[in-house]
Amino acid sequence: MKATGVVRRIDDLGRVVIPKEIRRNLRIREGDSLEIYVDNAGDVILKKYSPVEDLTEFSQQYADALYMAIQKDIIICDRDTIVAGTANLKKKYVQKKVSDQLEKFMNNRTAKIEKDNVELEITEDKKEHHNYAVQPILSNGDCVGAVIVIANDNNREINDIDVASAKTAASFIGKYLEG
Repeated sequence: MKATGVVRRIDDLGRVVIPKEIRRNLRIREGDSLEIYVDNAGDVILKKYSPVEDLTEFSQQYADALYMAIQKDIIICDRDTIVAGTANLKKKYVQKKVSDQLEKFMNNRTAKIEKDNVELEITEDKKEHHNYAVQPILSNGDCVGAVIVIANDNNREINDIDVASAKTAASFIGKYLEG
């Protein structure tokens, strides 16, 4: 655990303010949920809650099944982190923070489809030039992540089936989280 040197008082309602700089660095936004943990030493730990991260194993299985069906690379992420990826992307991206570009796609809450071999920044330090489709995962009216279909060397084009597959996967995961 890393010390920040920041000390805050709890107010009479039991609230504590997390400093703006820490919220910005950890991408904690108004309305985000935090999980509260207490360790054996009695330390209170706050962790940003991600319903999609709770589905990591499920998301990985879904990504693998979708890859088998459409033969395109798949990434599934929550608002902050890549939680699942198909074979050649898993080691490269899983558990890494999403890029600002992907975060903007999720904030816009609309699908992004590129068919002209455009650069996609998946994480802050990794860019790919491919055709792709990004479909936000919506649950209870909030964007909680995204499904990304990326054309690969074997299948260089994004077609209507790929877009529909991304939309179906995002819709299914969103509905699953609501249930």
